[in-house]
Amino acid sequence: QEQLVESGGGLVQPGGTLTLSCAASGFTVRADSMSWYRQDPRKEREWVARIFSVAGRTDYADSVTGRFTISRNNAKNMMYLQMNSLTPEDTAVNYCYSTAVPGNWGQGTQVTVSS
Repeated sequence: QEQLVESGGGLVQPGGTLTLSCAASGFTVRADSMSWYRQDPRKEREWVARIFSVAGRTDYADSVTGRFTISRNNAKNMMYLQMNSLTPEDTAVNYCYSTAVPGNWGQGTQVTVSS
């Protein structure tokens, strides 16, 4: 059974850093592109970053470019999102997603940026 499990969220002060993890099971993280999305309860779910299966090329939303880094560890079947220079606007539940298992969402991990 394909499954995605996010972890690593928490409370951090503005300007701080967090690294999110996504553990995949039932399929391989390199099978297709993988992405991070986030959702503030007051807003629509938004795409944050993507890592492609071929050559590990990455792509980012304008709001996080230069601050976030998406990566993948094929041996561990994991994906990560390193988030630097966090602001209160980054507060959201973060989800990982793979086009290899469309429609399959994890439970998400909460990131709260507040002083």
